[in-house]
Amino acid sequence: DCPDAPILLYASGTADLNARHVVGIVGTRQATDHGRATCRSMVERLAQLLPGTLIVSGLAYGIDIEAHRAALSYGLPTVGVLAHGLDQIYPSIHRETAVQMLRQGGLVTEFMSHTHADKKNFVQRNRIVAGMCDALIMIESAAKGGSLITTALADSYGREEFAVPGRPQDKWSEGCNMLIRQQKAHLLRCIDEMVEDLGWDKEIEMKRQLSQGLQQQLFPSLSPQEQAVT
Repeated sequence: DCPDAPILLYASGTADLNARHVVGIVGTRQATDHGRATCRSMVERLAQLLPGTLIVSGLAYGIDIEAHRAALSYGLPTVGVLAHGLDQIYPSIHRETAVQMLRQGGLVTEFMSHTHADKKNFVQRNRIVAGMCDALIMIESAAKGGSLITTALADSYGREEFAVPGRPQDKWSEGCNMLIRQQKAHLLRCIDEMVEDLGWDKEIEMKRQLSQGLQQQLFPSLSPQEQAVT
């Protein structure tokens, strides 16, 4: 649902691209240990709160591949959006992860087979990452970079954006801090905040109540005094 959507998509795998909840996760290719740990903890929490959430990213180095691998680890489906055809994997070092994703998610591209991973294609594929998701999370970014392009696209599509803050002096937090300061992204400290901001917590509560039994909801327990009334 975006004005410049591709005419068609080539896809491989098992993922439901119209999943109930779709979350995009992007960030720097030069991810720090802290950034990777943050990514994994957020994906783990999503799996606990909203099983079945589809995680979307670009299969690139850094935060992208960490998001995919975390999703695989915690049982969430994950889709990688490619900047080339389905007949290759770039970077090739991520091939093993990509193969796993075919069984627990998939790969998506608008490019025909034999299309090379040219630089311009990466910018073009970012709009698909932005367009597919309900919400986009940015974890670590320099003042300039591809993830900022993706967040700008997500903003133009009316998607909700979230950014993980960092220390002012950290190079790889400049992009996130800038988005938060400009009020273009919600400050995100934990996944529970995103779930609340999007109203998904109400869905979780409803499921919890249903799991306890609808009978109790419709007919609340009576106190001894109420039971004595005839």
